This record gives sequence, C-alpha cells and structure tokens, in this order.
Amino acid sequence: MLRPQWSPTRELVSLDGLWRFAADDDAVPEPWSDRLRTELEAPVPSSYDDLFADQEIRDHVGWVWYQRTVRVPRGWDGSRILVRVEAASHRARVYAGHSLVATHDGGFTPFDADVTDHAIPGEEFRLTIGVDNELTKTTLPPGFVTVADDGRRQQRYLHDFYNYGGLPRSVWLAAVPPVRIEDITAVPDVDGADGIVRYDIVLSDPSVAADLSIRVLDGAGRQVAEGHGRTGEIRIPDAILWRPGAGHLYDLVVEATTETGVRDVYTLPVGIRTVEVRGAEFLINGEPFYFRGFGKHEDSPVRGKGHDPAYMVHDFHLMRWAGANSFRTSHYPYAEDVLEYADRHGIVVIDETAAVGLNLAIGAGMGTGATRATFGPEGFGDETRAAHARAIRELVARDKNHPSVVMWCITNEPASFEEGARPYFEPLVALTRELDPHRPVTFANLIQASHETDRIADLFDVICLNRYYGWYADGGDLRSAERHLEAELRGWESTYGKPLVMTEYGADTIVGTHSVYDQPWTEEYQLAFLEMYHRVFDRIPAVVGEQVWNFADFHTPGSAFRVDGNKKGIFTRDRRPKAAAHALRTRWRG
Repeated sequence: MLRPQWSPTRELVSLDGLWRFAADDDAVPEPWSDRLRTELEAPVPSSYDDLFADQEIRDHVGWVWYQRTVRVPRGWDGSRILVRVEAASHRARVYAGHSLVATHDGGFTPFDADVTDHAIPGEEFRLTIGVDNELTKTTLPPGFVTVADDGRRQQRYLHDFYNYGGLPRSVWLAAVPPVRIEDITAVPDVDGADGIVRYDIVLSDPSVAADLSIRVLDGAGRQVAEGHGRTGEIRIPDAILWRPGAGHLYDLVVEATTETGVRDVYTLPVGIRTVEVRGAEFLINGEPFYFRGFGKHEDSPVRGKGHDPAYMVHDFHLMRWAGANSFRTSHYPYAEDVLEYADRHGIVVIDETAAVGLNLAIGAGMGTGATRATFGPEGFGDETRAAHARAIRELVARDKNHPSVVMWCITNEPASFEEGARPYFEPLVALTRELDPHRPVTFANLIQASHETDRIADLFDVICLNRYYGWYADGGDLRSAERHLEAELRGWESTYGKPLVMTEYGADTIVGTHSVYDQPWTEEYQLAFLEMYHRVFDRIPAVVGEQVWNFADFHTPGSAFRVDGNKKGIFTRDRRPKAAAHALRTRWRG
C-alpha cells in the first residue's frame, strides 16, 4: 500500500482545509445527492467532536458527512485519479457526485477511491465522505450501543480513551499512471560491511511487459547500487546502517519502463538494519537494545485525534529531551507522517493494531463485573477475528517498509487468561508471521493474565507487560508494590526466558498537587512510583525495556473515575512537564 507522492509520473493535490459538515439526521437523508444544506464547516484533518460546542454533535452516534468541491488539474488527462483518505474513524463511504466509489472499515489505516470516471481534468466534481463512529462487536476497537429512556443512542466501549470520530488525517487527490507500481516490499539485511535489500515489486497490471530498474541513492543523492527485475537482491557496499538515534536512509528509485518509455517512477526510503530476538535479548543490528520511552496517544485539545505536524514535531523533541529512544503506537496505527519522521530521526517504534478492548472483564481501566466469555459467540467470535485479521493485513501492508518499526503488537490487554483466547489469537499470530517473517510479534499483557494463567504468551517472541502495582493494585503502598512487581517479573523470566518490555506503568498525577507522604495523585508519588519500578527493572536481566504510561495526559470518556481525562502523562495534555519528566530525563540521558 504505497503512499501517494510527487514523482516524474505522479502528482498530488491536498484536499485539507474546511469542508461542509453535517451530522446524519432526517434533514439529510441522502447527503451525497446534493450540496449539504448546513452552516457547519469542519477542518480536515481533525476529529469533529470538540469543535462546535454542541452537546448533540459531541454525543452523536452514527454517520456524519463531509463535503467539498474539487477541481481537477487540467494536465491530468490519461491518468488514473484517486482520492486517498488517510483515516476515517471508523467506517467510511466515498461519493463522487451521486456515485458511491469506495467503502472502508477500520478507523486508522488508509484507503483509495478511484474517481477517474467522475473527475474530468479542468473541471469540478462534488466529493462527499460519510464517516460512521459507531463501535460494534466487529469493529476495532469494539463497543456496543445502548438506548437511553428518551431514545438517545449512546456509545459504550471498553477502552480507556475517547472515541473520536471524523477525518483525523489528510485527504488527497492523486494522479497516477494507468500502468503503475502498485506495491514495493523491501526487506533489509546486513552481510559484513555490506547492506542487503531484498525487494519485490508489484505492478497494477502484472500482464504488462515492463522492465523494472532500481537505483539506490545515498543521502547525498549519489547512486551506490542498482538492481533489475520484479524481485531480486541489491548489495550496497560499505552501507551506513539505520540505528536507534541515527536514522540513515537510502532512496530506492524504482522505474517501470515499456517500449513506449517510462511508465512510472516511485521513490521508497529504506533503512538498512536487522532485528532479532535471541534468548532474552532484543537485538538491533546484532547489538542489545533497551527500549526507553512511552506509550502515547494521538490526542490534543480541540483537534482530538486530528494529526497536527506542529504537535508531532514538538512531541518528538520532548521525547528526545527526556532521553527516550522509542514509543508504542498505543492503541492503533498512527499517521504515516509519524512513522516517516521516526524513520528519519532514528526513533524505534512498536507498531500496534486497534485491537484494544478484547476483554469483557475490564472497561476503561476498571473491572466490569462481567462473567461471560470474552471470546466466542456471545463475545468476540469469528466475525471479530476476521476484522482483526483485516486490520493486521492493512497495518503490515502500510508499515512494512519503515525501518523504525521493529515489532508488531497485535493486541492490547486482551482476556488472554480465558480458555477461548488461544483459538482466537493463534491464527492471528500465524498470519502476522506469514505477512512479515522478519519482525518479532508481541502483545501487551494485563495483570489478570499472570505467567501462570496466561494462555497465549508462548506464541509471541517478546512479552510486553502493562502493570500498575502501586496504583490499581497495592494503591498507595509502594513497598508492597515493589515486592509484588519483582516477584511477578521473575516469574515471567523463569517461565518463558523471553525478553520482557514493560509497555505500561504509571500513576495519575495532578500538576501542582504535593505531599510529603506517599499520597496518590501528587507529583511526588508519581516520581516515587517510577523510581520503584526502575529499581526493579534494573534487578531483572530479562527486562529489555521501559515505556511509561503515558507520554501526555489524554481525553477519556467522562466518568467519576476519570476527572478530565487520564492524568498518567509525564507531560500535561498541553505538553507541560510534570516533576517526573525531569527524573526520567536524568535516568534516560544519564
């Protein structure tokens, strides 16, 4: 799934900006059939929920509609014309004029709509995108809808972050050649001082007799290697490796040529590096790597999950200031711009699907009291697993060429202690390995599934743990929490002998709240909490990483349990450091 780009054979027009906007109701029964009759305008990219100071829109469950007029550049005759939607949360329909041209399920991966038959170069057409925010048993994340006494539909879900809807990432109009490079898979390796790139190229029409040539350019634009054919191996002498902290990239310039000339050109950045799990070590380029960093969210005031390049750059620099070398895309695939930035700057990424909430016993961080099985006909069964498989396919297809991505995380905090977990997850792990045999696979385990009760940990290469001893367990009692945390980590170490990464640990903290005692919610308690965990990590050889929950405070569903969101951030939601941020900087940069 190649991202649209400018090249000698391709062109792009950004469709970002203000679109007409309306929530679906009786007044707009077929909003694609005519101009939307609305005074509302919504920016793309952004979530719509926090924009309008309107409770009905904020609480809306179901379809909303975005619409704008698009003028097609005059020089696009003979091209296929696509609309690329980088994300639509969580279900989408795309209309060109009156015609439905694409549908998509899944809120965090991109899709294309071919509008060639409706987009005449030099003229305009009406583009309408419907987006449905409803969560069901077969969406990722899952959820369900209840109906209030007055008939209002209310969205319920099990994950602990707000269900923002809309078009949170960019929309593009793209011109591509009729015969084009449809996909490229580039697998890096190292042989002595040389870099290896094994490649596979797919054309939009495999029957076309096209010659494929590949030039490898270094950072200065000099050609350092070349290759030919749809599959093959390229050797780069004395290659500069992609390393954590030093994101060196080469450009693979792929040209498809027929007897009539060059038909398509696509440039793919690649990093030469290896990833391996050996015993209880995680190796990058054959060297042990220790994850320092955060679980994050795409979340900021007003924008919701809307991608903002200013926030992105600031967040990366705050992570670097703190000494972080990695993050997890909790709990969904992030914008492609984020991964491209991580590629260029040498930041390591654990890339995660949106399979969060596959646990009926836990909702928004608290026990639900549910007793029925999570996996199966009454919970998440074959249809959910099919949607989960589709999400894995789309994640790997989009992100397989990013050197920053060193591991796939296929789910967060599932009910892996239940009997039905293994038949649900075993085929999904196998699918992930089939799609990408070159990266380790992991999942984020929760405390109810200990090393004695978890039923799926042996399927994975790395065991990621989310633990809150001292908060949800042993709350306010850090001495007991330290004993229990160390005992559990030693249990995982002796039982599995695999690398352990603590992908979540943290304590809610209100800025400016202080105490001389171990008082939860104070800045001193967050600091003491983290220091306790770090003492334990340093005593357990199998622990190869620590990713604090969370990078920044984030928005959650309103409840008495979450006051103005989740406050476990090391930074506030507007990115001001708490006291613990300075302590992390001392540990990680020291």
